[in-house]
Amino acid sequence: MTEVRYHRMDPTGNITLLVETPVAQELRSAVAAALMALEPDAEQAGFLLETPAGLRLEMAGGEFCGNASMSAAAWLCAKEGRCGRVTLGVSGAKTPVEVEVQPPREGVYACAVTMPSPDAVADCLLPLGDAVRPLPAVSFGGLTHLLVETPLPRPDAEMLIRQWCAALCADALGLMLYDAHAQRLDPLVYVPGAGTCMWERSCASGTTAVGLALAKRAGAPVRLTLNEPAGQLTVAADPSGHAVLSGAVRLCGAKTVIL
Repeated sequence: MTEVRYHRMDPTGNITLLVETPVAQELRSAVAAALMALEPDAEQAGFLLETPAGLRLEMAGGEFCGNASMSAAAWLCAKEGRCGRVTLGVSGAKTPVEVEVQPPREGVYACAVTMPSPDAVADCLLPLGDAVRPLPAVSFGGLTHLLVETPLPRPDAEMLIRQWCAALCADALGLMLYDAHAQRLDPLVYVPGAGTCMWERSCASGTTAVGLALAKRAGAPVRLTLNEPAGQLTVAADPSGHAVLSGAVRLCGAKTVIL
């Protein structure tokens, strides 16, 4: 049994647990599962590592996560009592990630993260309904998001995401159910390594993927504010792959448990 200290973060409703206690890599999935069992509304967990290069965030499934990146940056600013630009390493990102953190207002930190350049933005041919269809796919270091603009019942989405993740050999897969008329996004994310399949209340990397896919389709920069189950996220993206994601993070306190 060991004592584990973690922080509960709320980036636009995408409840994230950040573990401050050092945890061996081989134990992180089990610790994450135990903490998420204690926090039923948590959607993901990550681990904060102090390295010679500075703060590093390792997600439980080894994926990249924009909301968790903003959360880690906001946590560091609160810990150090200063705001501004934060540079941190993040799992799934090949280069350091930069987050601009504004001073908090009523306990909420406005953040803007320069997202890692995608590995690829291309259509994938996948079975959907009675046909094989090209779905825009955006990949970030093992995490692939598919833009789905066809209405898809939730049970069908939950079945297809597992099938498509295996077909694409992705470490993690997101289905971004996008309604252009309502500017509505319903994100479903499957992370086999963490054993999770979640309808997320907001998804930063998925929002970015939608922006990048639409920018490539238009051949011009786009700026979108998407209505997600817990609120709004804004992305500015261009066809070159550059994207900045803006959102808000609330720190909800720390807990220490024995696992």
